[in-house]
Amino acid sequence: LFESQEQQGLGHDTTAAALNWAIYLLGCHPEAQKKVHQELDEVFGDFDCPFTCVVKEALRLFPSVPFFAWTLSQDCYIRGFKVPKGTNAIIVSYALHRDPDVFPDPEEFRPERFFPENSSGRHPYAYIPFSAGPRNCIGQDFAQVEEKVVLATLLRHFWVEANQNREELGMVGELILRPYNGIWIQLKKRTANMPSEENFKSLDLQVY
Repeated sequence: LFESQEQQGLGHDTTAAALNWAIYLLGCHPEAQKKVHQELDEVFGDFDCPFTCVVKEALRLFPSVPFFAWTLSQDCYIRGFKVPKGTNAIIVSYALHRDPDVFPDPEEFRPERFFPENSSGRHPYAYIPFSAGPRNCIGQDFAQVEEKVVLATLLRHFWVEANQNREELGMVGELILRPYNGIWIQLKKRTANMPSEENFKSLDLQVY
């Protein structure tokens, strides 16, 4: 019962943050959004590609929780330096997810990074938006399903356009990663499958 309440309570703000970043990124990258629309129009098809990859890539660039603490259970050596057991370590997932050796051109939004053929062999701790190991987020599966449902509902009916570039957002590195200046998007009503520009009806709103 406690775990169920914890998932629903603690997962509310983090999932909202993840959704906002995913919507923003899709609004900035129309080609990725077209692929998602195509999948939704085909009644989902293979649910793992590319829709799930969009969610994962958004969490790579903007993890809802940008850092967290671990306590080392054993001595650890990093580039020859010993970090003793019991040390409290701050893991900055926001920076970890931008390692160019693991994610080439790390600032680019590329959902195809998470296609099976591209992620095979990647170290499991190179991507940890929900932490990792035995103390990882117990609500991660629930959060990702929730995010997919909301995104699918939104994108079945609207085309999303971002009204700001990334530099205009400003990052606030609190417990939950937030845009300092908010996120403004434009929603355009889809009146037919993959409609032409003239069939759109637009609405401006702030999602964060």
